[in-house]
Formats: sequence, structure tokens, C-alpha cells
Amino acid sequence: MREAPLAARAEAVLDQLEKTYPRDRPLLVYDSPYQLLIAVVLSAQTTDAQVNRITPELFTRFPDPCALAAGDPTAIEAIIHPTGFFRAKARNIRAAARAICDRFDGTVPEAMDDLLSLAGVGRKSANVIRGALFGHPAIIVDTHFARVNRRLGLTAQTDPTRIEREIAELLPAYRHYSYSMRVNYHGRDCCFARSPACTDCPLRDLCPYPQPQE
Repeated sequence: MREAPLAARAEAVLDQLEKTYPRDRPLLVYDSPYQLLIAVVLSAQTTDAQVNRITPELFTRFPDPCALAAGDPTAIEAIIHPTGFFRAKARNIRAAARAICDRFDGTVPEAMDDLLSLAGVGRKSANVIRGALFGHPAIIVDTHFARVNRRLGLTAQTDPTRIEREIAELLPAYRHYSYSMRVNYHGRDCCFARSPACTDCPLRDLCPYPQPQE
């Protein structure tokens, strides 16, 4: 491992991951801000791939927030059933759509507080939306992001808000979203929760993580 101040290591990590993962868009498939917001809410406790399998039908049936808000709950539940927790998710996406339709003139809001006011949208989801749609600095803390950053020695925190704050301090704001997305990809593709692929890891010279166990 090459010793370096944490900020320099974080920048070096991102420099390498930008080569490894050129894409920084969400893995969720969407054609509009409305579609991304609904897909993000549905992605809780399931995979992006599973969400991508059901959203084409959902967005064909309910092509805008007002249509979804007025949609039949039973029909919505039937479509999103494979994502799990379908009753709660159906309530959330209908309520979020209603708020967008009634309070935001049918447009997905940009401000953090406005996004957090929508049903089913927490800070992680809001940061995905703010980074992907509006280009705002966004540290997106999910399980992959938290795991990789702890292994890299860039944080020892377990609380998502504290992780977000600590990592944000290590990088210039314009690199926050890029770092978030690429670390997420790395956690999915290489730095697995069990048996991480350390031998083939593009970050092996920057990472203090001992294999095979934490």
C-alpha cells in the first residue's frame, strides 16, 4: 500500500476508478426525471436489474406523475410486486407522484428539502436525483459505498450521514457524484461483501484492506 494523506488517496482512488468505470450514470434505466425518481424509490431492498424489468410496464401505464397519482393502487401493486414490499412502495410512489403533481407543477424538484419531503425519498435517494439530474455535488451512501470506503480506510463510520460528511470533506465538490457512482460500481463488481476480488482489484496499491477477511 502507498501511504498518502486521506484526501490524496481519495483523489487517487477516483482517478483510477474513472479509468476502470468510464460510465457514471445510475444503473437504473430512465428517460425522464419522473422515471428516475420512481425507479429510485422502487430500488429499496431490491436490485436495480429487478426494477428495470418492471418499470417499462409501469411507465407505459402511468407515463407522468399525475397519471401515477391517479392510478389504481391494485394495478400498481401488481406491476411492482416483484420488487418486494410492493404495498408500501405503491403507497410511496403514488404519494410522491401526487406531491409532484400538486405541489411542484408536475416537475421533480431540485432542492434537497423538497426531495426529502416526498414519500419514499431519503437522503441517499435525493442525492442520486440531485447528482444525476441536476449536476449537484452528491455523496451517495449505500451499502456498497460504505463498505468500500471503510476498506479503503477513508472512513471508520457506520452511520450513513457521517460517512457522507467525511467523504465529502476529502474531495472537491465537483468530484462528489463521480466518486459516489464509481465506488458503487466497484463495490458491486469487485469489492464484494464476502470474498472481495483483491488480487484483481484496480485499487490494490491504494487499499490497506487485508484479504480475505476484514
